[in-house]
Amino acid sequence: MLRTFDEVLHKAKDYGPKKMAVASAGAEDVLKAVEAARKEGLTDSILVGDKKEIIQIAEKMGINPANYEIIDKPDKTETARCAVELVRNKKASILMKGMMGTARLLQAVLDKEIGLRTNRLLSHVYTLEIKNYNRLLTMTDGAMNISPDLKQKAQIIQNAIYYVHSMGIKKPKVAVVAALELVNPDMPATIDAACLAKMSERGQIVGGIVDGPLGFDNAISKEAAEHKGIESPVSGEVDIVLVPNIESGNIFAKGLVYLAKAVPAGLLLGAKAPVVLVSRSDSAQSKLYSIALGVLMSEMGEI
Repeated sequence: MLRTFDEVLHKAKDYGPKKMAVASAGAEDVLKAVEAARKEGLTDSILVGDKKEIIQIAEKMGINPANYEIIDKPDKTETARCAVELVRNKKASILMKGMMGTARLLQAVLDKEIGLRTNRLLSHVYTLEIKNYNRLLTMTDGAMNISPDLKQKAQIIQNAIYYVHSMGIKKPKVAVVAALELVNPDMPATIDAACLAKMSERGQIVGGIVDGPLGFDNAISKEAAEHKGIESPVSGEVDIVLVPNIESGNIFAKGLVYLAKAVPAGLLLGAKAPVVLVSRSDSAQSKLYSIALGVLMSEMGEI
């Protein structure tokens, strides 16, 4: 079980270097992460974007452009399509979003002709290293699915379970969180949570242990759960948190990053290959850890 990003990085080195296609690589933090991943032996990247700009930024940073294949695609839509096609055609096994909007990249990922569609729902995970928590915590979905229904939530959990398996967690514990730990007919999130827990018991969600509804305190703290008289198989040992909707997930992750100094890493799941997808404002360090997680995922192959 990998408990820190340093452990993730160390493990990913065993599987590298993997080919990675970087869509719109012309940004300092992107190139810094890509170069760090190359030096760590994680990836051998193909840089797609404005070639002149990429070379100019790389040389300014002391990065040798000769270490990379660079494909000149100044138009960002064409950049996204080219990077996705590289993965589709198995010339790369990981896709990374560089300096472009997520919607533009997703349009290429979901393209019926050149995209990376599967029969699985696309969902996003943020994995966070948080001070005073004894393991990496994965939150889903705060970036992709706006207001998922029960069926979609089950698929989001399943994606996250498969993903966490790549970190050596054989039976991840999933908390489906809501505003309280009791089923309330006036709060649909609590009903969904109870259904998801039962679906896990009956084998409709596999590979993990799912419980809910749980308040966030009862999920993260066994003491808080015991204080309220709640017996849960996941309390205090949660690996994955499923949030009710995109707003709660987005606030949850960014609150931890900006107020608690948590270190984030992000991936898009459910495509034919891992997609490194973090905020453009995230640090080069976060991007490097996301690449390392992508390497671990790519080693598992398409599920």
